[in-house]
Amino acid sequence: MNAPSRTTILLETHGPVALVRLNRPEALNALNHQITSELSAALDTLERDDQIHVIVLTGDERAFAAGADVKEIRTKTSPEVYEEDFVTATWERAASCRKPLIAAVAGHALGGGCELALMCDIIVAADNARFALPETRIGIIPGAGGTQRLTRIVGKAVAMDMILTGRPMKADEALARGLVSRVSPLATYLEDAMALARQIAEASRPILRLAKEAVNQSQENHLAAGIHLERRLLYATFATEDRMEGMTAFAEKRPPVFRHR
Repeated sequence: MNAPSRTTILLETHGPVALVRLNRPEALNALNHQITSELSAALDTLERDDQIHVIVLTGDERAFAAGADVKEIRTKTSPEVYEEDFVTATWERAASCRKPLIAAVAGHALGGGCELALMCDIIVAADNARFALPETRIGIIPGAGGTQRLTRIVGKAVAMDMILTGRPMKADEALARGLVSRVSPLATYLEDAMALARQIAEASRPILRLAKEAVNQSQENHLAAGIHLERRLLYATFATEDRMEGMTAFAEKRPPVFRHR
């Protein structure tokens, strides 16, 4: 009998914050079917857990994730990747997560690893982080949203530069381009991401979901449609107990006590 394979995802909970670690250090957390499937399952579990309000996704100090596992996909044919719905089947779960999702990135975020970070709502980067989409260097193109999400964030010229050359973007440039929201020293980047997650988790869970939906739709809709949606979601907040508690607490000059309903 074969021994069971080691889990490639480590999951911790810290009050209302969940910490998900990619755990293939021997392969710089390269994304294979096992790790993407286990990550998808972990996110499903956390989405159902009402005690979890915010999720932090990280790797280790050497690599967030060093792209797809080329050894696994090297011999696949076009019909095979089409039939198995390669990428879509397991890779994109992070993009549909309804709870706030923070990527804490150190070291390499290459190819699919960069694309996974781009699926998250906020990226906190260590000062040694490097982001790249080098797929053209091995005869393919980005296929987990890289050509679309990166272009929306940094613009066509910079996206073309990165994708056609495969060049890495360092953390300081990523901050200047709006790819990441914060850069922290390597010694504290994960602590800083967790602190940010705890701050976000103080808000009402349903209100966070509505706010996230509104921001995400700004990337899909033209301005008039986006503002219309925003207005409808604002009106929806008035149906929640937490909206009343938040405004009452503000008027009474005390911290709100949200019940997440």
